[in-house]
Amino acid sequence: MGISTHLLDTALGRPAAGVPIALARMSNNEWSPINDATTDQDGRCKYLLPATHTLQSGTYRVRFETAAYYRQHQLDGLYPYIEIVFSVTDCEQHYHIPLLLTANGYTTYRGS
Repeated sequence: MGISTHLLDTALGRPAAGVPIALARMSNNEWSPINDATTDQDGRCKYLLPATHTLQSGTYRVRFETAAYYRQHQLDGLYPYIEIVFSVTDCEQHYHIPLLLTANGYTTYRGS
């Protein structure tokens, strides 16, 4: 299936648009880059795993470059970037990895 994300700024109550994101997969104990993207106006990246890649089981990392977002909104953010590492065990499922963000905290979960 695929990997997607949605980034919401819960302090401002709106999507976090324009945030650079990088997807990588662990291979031979090193991160192998897969794709770079940017959240759209709705704070989404629906196709973080490109159509040219097949979802494989393993360990993946989504890196959100939050410093760029904080600068854009003139915020002093505590986390210059956030990395979410997760395991893909069933390649027939879609993995949606949302991030709820504030300048001084964040949370994530497996979405649908």
